Amino acid sequence: MLRRQAFRLPPHPASVSLARLRVHDHLAAWGHKEESAALHDAVLLVSELVTNAVCHGLVQDREFEVAVTVLADGDCFIEVSDESPSSPELRDMGPMEEGGRGLRLLDGLAEAWGVWQRGRHGKTVWALVRA
Repeated sequence: MLRRQAFRLPPHPASVSLARLRVHDHLAAWGHKEESAALHDAVLLVSELVTNAVCHGLVQDREFEVAVTVLADGDCFIEVSDESPSSPELRDMGPMEEGGRGLRLLDGLAEAWGVWQRGRHGKTVWALVRA
């Protein structure tokens, strides 16, 4: 059985913590224990993806969407959709750079991840986190 929750948020920095809280609560309600690595990884990745949507994916006055699905085996499928057509790209970072490590974190924690282009409606960045 799949358990999915989707919600829209404004492109504002406060949306990052709200997205973390809602995803955490959804996963906890569907069986992920507080000490579960999958719960912590999923919440961390939502934080990174929502931060990217707020900082890079926004179109003035447009909300973005966050969706999290708990799959039958307990795995988590995360989606963050925004109106920007620009795909995120992994890049090399110097040790003194303050930002730009989110996709490296995504690449290291997620079982798989990618980007779906939605034509003139932007993109969806998705990630699969194993239970």
